[in-house]
Amino acid sequence: MKRFWLWLSLVLVVSLLLTACGGAGGSRLDAIKKAGVIKVGTSADYPPFEFVDASGNTTGFDVELMNEIGKRLGVKVEWVDMPFDSLIAGVQEGKIDAAIAAFNYSEDRDKVVDFSEVYYTSEDAFTVVESSSLAINDPASDILNLKIGVQTGTTQDDWLTALVDEGKLPAGNLSRYDRVDQIALDLKNGRIEVMMSDAVPAEALARQLGGLKVIYKGVLSSGPMNIVLPEGDAELAKAINEVLAQLKAEGFIDRLAVKYFAE
Repeated sequence: MKRFWLWLSLVLVVSLLLTACGGAGGSRLDAIKKAGVIKVGTSADYPPFEFVDASGNTTGFDVELMNEIGKRLGVKVEWVDMPFDSLIAGVQEGKIDAAIAAFNYSEDRDKVVDFSEVYYTSEDAFTVVESSSLAINDPASDILNLKIGVQTGTTQDDWLTALVDEGKLPAGNLSRYDRVDQIALDLKNGRIEVMMSDAVPAEALARQLGGLKVIYKGVLSSGPMNIVLPEGDAELAKAINEVLAQLKAEGFIDRLAVKYFAE
């Protein structure tokens, strides 16, 4: 009889441990659906991908795309506006469930987070004031004596930093900013000579602010864009990738691109 009670006690303990482990390691996707909310981080300073409109609403290509993904997952998107270089850490630390902000894949980022399938492909751009006579044909050599502004934590930042590390671009020539609109304003005020960013936001800022022009477009550091997801969360990644595939097949993303990127 004692052996029976000992066996029963062990079974109950193991059962409780398994239940506790299952609760602690439960599916993030289930938790999101149960809460009815997915927390998504962005840096709303990058029109037309993400920005705050005149009414104070967060909007843009990425924002509309993610709102539609949330809708199809049956949840509401709760937007968390953060500095761009805090978004990866936000996903890592579980402060947000995902991040979308014109992110490009990189091996360094892939070590700490996962990425969705590609939803859009971008180019890099160099922007100057409208009165500038600067010409950039070979960026790796033509920009080395220029004062350049770039957004912290972007792939453009990585590309320029590599030039600094190689001793080609003087460290004092590179200025980093939290927001791309701050770069554009410093460019207009003559504090820097050129801005490096994604091409689409560069062209949007040139139209919005006036007095600026894009003098070079090409793929240097950027390219395909992905949604940043928690590392190893296959279930959430699968669900989002399935929705992205639907949106591509239906032409939703193409229509969104026309809405935000057409001249």
